Amino acid sequence: MENIKNLNRRLVTSALPYVNNIPHLGNLIQMLSADVFARFCRSRGYETLYVCGTDEYGTATETRAVEEKKTPRELCDYYYKQHDEIYKWFDIAFDKFGRTSNEECTEITQAMFKDLDKNGFIKEHTNKQLFCPSCQMFLADRYVHGVCPKCGFEDARGDQCDKCGSLLDPVELKSPRCATCGSTPEIRETRHLYIDLPSISKNLDSWMNKTSKEGRWSDNAINITKAWIRDGLNERAITRDLKWGIPVPKAGYENKVFYVWFNAPIGYISITKQLADELIAASKPSFDWKSWWLPEESEEAKNKPPVDLFQFIGKDNIPFHTVIFPCSQIGSGHNFTKLFHMSSTEYLNYEDGKFSKSRGVGVFGTDAKESGIKADAWRFYIFYNRPEKQDYQFTWKEFRERYNGELIGNLGNLVNRTLLFVQKYYDSKIPDAPVDEKLWAQVKEHEAKATDYLEWANLKDAFHEVFVISDIGNKAFQDTEPWKTRETDPERAAKLIHNLCYMIKDLMIMAHPYMPQFAEKIMSYFGKKISEPRFNDEQKPEGLDWSDLGNTEGLSEVSPTEVFFTPLDLKTMEAFRQKFSGTQKDRNAKPAEKKQKKEKKQKKEKKQIEVLPFEKQAEWFNEKIDLKVAKIIKVENNPESDKLYIETLDDGSGTERIIQSGLRDFLKPEELLGKHIILASNLAPRKMRGVESRGMLLAADYKDENGKDCVEPLEAPWAIPGTKVVLECSPENSKAEQIQAEDFFAVEIKVLENKVQIGGKSLTAAGKQISTVKTKNGNVH
Repeated sequence: MENIKNLNRRLVTSALPYVNNIPHLGNLIQMLSADVFARFCRSRGYETLYVCGTDEYGTATETRAVEEKKTPRELCDYYYKQHDEIYKWFDIAFDKFGRTSNEECTEITQAMFKDLDKNGFIKEHTNKQLFCPSCQMFLADRYVHGVCPKCGFEDARGDQCDKCGSLLDPVELKSPRCATCGSTPEIRETRHLYIDLPSISKNLDSWMNKTSKEGRWSDNAINITKAWIRDGLNERAITRDLKWGIPVPKAGYENKVFYVWFNAPIGYISITKQLADELIAASKPSFDWKSWWLPEESEEAKNKPPVDLFQFIGKDNIPFHTVIFPCSQIGSGHNFTKLFHMSSTEYLNYEDGKFSKSRGVGVFGTDAKESGIKADAWRFYIFYNRPEKQDYQFTWKEFRERYNGELIGNLGNLVNRTLLFVQKYYDSKIPDAPVDEKLWAQVKEHEAKATDYLEWANLKDAFHEVFVISDIGNKAFQDTEPWKTRETDPERAAKLIHNLCYMIKDLMIMAHPYMPQFAEKIMSYFGKKISEPRFNDEQKPEGLDWSDLGNTEGLSEVSPTEVFFTPLDLKTMEAFRQKFSGTQKDRNAKPAEKKQKKEKKQKKEKKQIEVLPFEKQAEWFNEKIDLKVAKIIKVENNPESDKLYIETLDDGSGTERIIQSGLRDFLKPEELLGKHIILASNLAPRKMRGVESRGMLLAADYKDENGKDCVEPLEAPWAIPGTKVVLECSPENSKAEQIQAEDFFAVEIKVLENKVQIGGKSLTAAGKQISTVKTKNGNVH
């Protein structure tokens, strides 16, 4: 695909998260969405800047600080660190993750206010406001709860009703109550400054009509903004009776601060300046922040393309980004970079309710970190189900199904089976073969669709194209059957594997914005990197980017691989569902309950299996244990288990035999299919997850070079099904008709220097010693 040069620069922001709590998955959607888009833009060739930061001022911070017995600054310092660590764990590639409680935000907010005041867009009014006599403070909008006067919802906030979406004035609420102490507030008079939105609305209306079309705003962004304008804009207060905030530079207002929703969007600008100032202080190449936000006032911007501002927010924040912030920019008299494209999402709900920071409901960033589930798995789920047009319900059941089915069973399966095939059958060298034009015609069609989607931040649709392509690759693998055609039609097999390697390369370039750690790991097996240039790089870093899609040259070999994502089983999924049920407060009580259960369990007596003395093991084997060679002719997943395969065997008896093995975490079906394995054939049948297993496959365990646990089935490819497996120099005795597990495990089967032995004697089949390939020394189970 072509590289893009000299097109508009892209300025990317995501809603500033409140600093007074730990973000949950619903909060993370906006930062992650902007990250995906920014990574795509960098790969595509756009000069891109992505800024975000914590929103630190306002009543929410003051109140939480009182609750935690900290100063507002101490609280912000603590939670900023928590947020920063969580976003780094999720691998969000901000160009700058800053804070609104910085000098730059104070400087730019006060300057914008002075410009608005000078231009006549600031009004003074004495109004009635709710005052809590118990807390001895005027209550900010969000800290008054009550009954919505429009829809009757009983828990509406003073600024907005979450049920009907109406914007409210706190004094309009019926049965108001203080959100901090629950007392009934009283109405008192106070004087505040207002931004004159009606006087600016004419310019806002013309800008909105033009930009919403050119920037392809989402339907909910257009509808919510038009509703505001249609109903008539009102003057809106921009000051509050608080101590923690940006001081108001106007006589008579020394004891007030700016309303957080006036200064918070200005934080996008100030954090950009914060980055520039930090680079200067560190004696690093810097830039003029105005080249991004005030291009007409910047010498640096004169030789650069225009800037398009893409903003990623939740639907509850739309009017602040499409009305209030643009009005502040327009009213200042400066030609600020204003919103171009709005990517807004609906709500991500949790199980049978809603994510809630205040109530501690849902999966929070710290929970994700501690879960043991990789960051890219969480990123996968969020984007595969991104709530773009309607609310989406997170459930652990569906998380497991998507994760195991699409991420592992589709994309992961294509990657693992192809790369392992190269290693096993082509000595890790990608076979030289012609381009499959028919296959690539399909792939390029979907790559083009994904690119078009991403240009306009349609992240979910673009991500689904990755899995459509992966599915095409898996189907080609199954149809070609390279495990057979490598011998019957080697050119066809080589052509498939060659083309699939390049398809995987393309998939990793496309998946990189969504799952950067996974994509980088897979590309490292090809000896390649993915390039992600930053806006102020003096030289573009080496690596592949979006322009390399469709290129079928440059790959030569595959280095040793490892499984990146491991399946999530039913038991683990249910444990997560239980762990994260209720509120965070409820969860704190659970460790004590778990401890009691563990202690109770430890008191139960366990049946111990006794191992015979070494010198008696060979004799016991000869009398009791019947081993034979069997060929695996079919491999299926047990639908009731994430660990078990159901294998159909040809054991030489003329009747198919069914067994089960717990190998799904270690081997793919195609790695077992057709193998001549060693079967413990006279074990008593055992029903596992609804299926009777008649015997047991023997496998050795070992650790790879990275210390990862692996297994290797014992094989005798030279022996026909039904061949007896015996100890060297031992007669073929008649065996016990049926034995129990404790009889089988009374002997230890060992691998010593790649030889499989019992009691110091080697196992043989058809006169040939049974050996392992990967296990030098280990145990057989």
